[in-house]
This record gives sequence, C-alpha cells and structure tokens, in this order.
Amino acid sequence: MDMEMFNHRLNTYIDSWMGPRDQRVRGWLLLDDYPPTFALTVAYLLIVWMGPKYMKNRQPFSCRGLLVVYNLGLTLLSLYMFCELVNGMWQGNYNFFCQDTHSAGEADTKIINVLWWYYFSKLIEFMDTFFFILRKNNHQITFLHVYHHASMPSIWWFVMNWVPCGHSYFGASLNSFIHVLMYSYYGLSAIPALRPYLWWKKYITQGQLIQFVMTMLQTSCAVVWPCGFPRGWLYFQISYMVTLIALFSNFYIQTYQKQGAFRRKEHQNGSAAAMNGHSNGVSPTEDLTRRKLRVD
Repeated sequence: MDMEMFNHRLNTYIDSWMGPRDQRVRGWLLLDDYPPTFALTVAYLLIVWMGPKYMKNRQPFSCRGLLVVYNLGLTLLSLYMFCELVNGMWQGNYNFFCQDTHSAGEADTKIINVLWWYYFSKLIEFMDTFFFILRKNNHQITFLHVYHHASMPSIWWFVMNWVPCGHSYFGASLNSFIHVLMYSYYGLSAIPALRPYLWWKKYITQGQLIQFVMTMLQTSCAVVWPCGFPRGWLYFQISYMVTLIALFSNFYIQTYQKQGAFRRKEHQNGSAAAMNGHSNGVSPTEDLTRRKLRVD
C-alpha cells in the first residue's frame, strides 16, 4: 500500500469517526492528513528514547547562543499569539461561557489563523527536549514533560480540523501568556550575568496550574450553558486538564514544597552539607535551584 492510499484510508476512517471537518482549514500546512503530525510525534519519542543513549559517552553541548535565540523567539511568537487571540475574541465579542465555531465571521477567521500558529508552535517546542538531551540534562526529561510535549501536536491537529475557533480560544490564550513568561525566563537565564535577577520561575508553575484550573472551569461553562460547541470536545478538554492539574501539582509539591522544607531543615541543623556548599562558593539553595526541573 503506497502512502497516498494509506492517507486516504486513514482520513476516511477519521472522518467517519469524527464527522465532517471544518472546511475553512482545507489545504493548510500539515492539516489535511494526520500521518505527518503522527510521524513527527513518533520521531520525537524515538529521539527521547535514543538521544540520552547516544549522548551517554559524549561531552554535553553548551548551546547557550542557540538557547537565547530559541527561547526569545518563542517568547515573541507566544506574545504575538496572545495579543492576536485577545484582539480576535474582542473583535468577535466572544462569549466567555460558550462560543460556537460559526458565529463571529471575520473574527473566527482571525482566531483560526492564530490557532494554526499555536498548533505549529507545539511542533517547534519539541526542541525543548532536544536541548535537554544535547546538554545532558536528562533529569529534566520527566514523564510529565514528555507526556505534555508528545500529546499536544496531535490534540491540536484534531482541534484545528474540527473546532478551530469558538470555545477553543481560551486555553490557547492563557497558555500563550504563560509561555511569554516561561520562555522569556529561560531565554534570559541562558545568559549567566542575568540569572541573579530572575525571580519568577516558581510563579511560572503556579501560573500554569491556575491556567489549567481556569481552562477546566471555562470549558465546564459550555457544558452547563451550551451554545452548539460539540460536547465531546468539551469533555475531552476537561479530562485532559485533570491529568495536567494532577501531574503539575505533583511536580510543584516535589520541586518547591518538599525541597523547601528540606532546605529549612538543613539550615536549622547547620549541617555539614550546608557548610560545604558555602565553602565551595555555592550555597545548597543555589545548587538546588540550578537543578530544578523545567516544566512547559
């Protein structure tokens, strides 16, 4: 079976299961067929599995210049998406409680265009993990990190094909705003002279948790006060938010609360480990901060 025949059969199966697609995105890059998005996700997972093995006996790469350009580039893209989504929902007078996908004319078209960039950005963000592998920061490649990065492109491929505007706007808007804060932090933290002035990392995770809770509540509003937006998508969104809230909450507890309690205990005990940390010019708090996991 050639690839064209495979794509045709897969598209036929997906369409019979999901129903008719939104014709406003026909012909858009990567959206007509699912296999490219699926193949990129599989390639990502293979690199996550094989990359650390390849790097095991090799020196880590610094990537400092690339990290600055990459993170600040995603900061600008996230800021663009956030501003355009806010502008689109304001222009279309989008309803917070429920917004259908065919009710705001040109504003819907604006939202669809921005959400395609949002979908595409999830493929770009695979580079987050690749930089971890190249720098041998394998402790940061957690289940949460891989689960979130691997699932988003496929989720948003389906969103773009069936519900590319309307009530889909809210979670993407909040996530774009959080990513402005997150990628700006990581871009600036790649410059050693700026690290002492960067104070908002802990609040990024808090913001992410607030984002997931708000998205779940806003999605639930469309279940209680329906407006024609497909209920199946709403139930899926709520379920996915529950998984992220559980995983990010666990990350927050393990990274900040338990480690914070450990640091306080060490400080009270005047432990030898703390004394050694200071004698080497690095306090345990600073060393722990450098080793904190990144979650996006």
